[in-house]
Amino acid sequence: MTAPTSPRVLVIGLDPYRVPGPWDPEPVATAITEWTARFAEQGIDVRNCLIGLDGSDDVEAVVTAALRDHPWECVVVGGGIRKHEEQLDLFETVVNLVHRYAPDAAIAFNHTPSDVVEAAVRRLP
Repeated sequence: MTAPTSPRVLVIGLDPYRVPGPWDPEPVATAITEWTARFAEQGIDVRNCLIGLDGSDDVEAVVTAALRDHPWECVVVGGGIRKHEEQLDLFETVVNLVHRYAPDAAIAFNHTPSDVVEAAVRRLP
């Protein structure tokens, strides 16, 4: 008999240190550290796939590699990717990659950086 495995969650979001503009990345960086710890406390394996908007990432390659790394029970697409109209192409790319490479995963959307765990838990079996 095999032991049950922990659910696996992939969080795809923006790297707060590689988003152009005059803004403070620290609150989002702190939230990432906090949600990672909260997932662990709940016995959920999480991986953060953070992409930059500074042109240093091949977004499709980075997201595809993360999606292919494990079978995921849930993929959370962060608000930085989906909430801003100027990121529509990026949002479409991410959703289509999830559909292609993790077709059995639930897709969740958080409201703020502080509710990522709740977003994933809503969609976990």
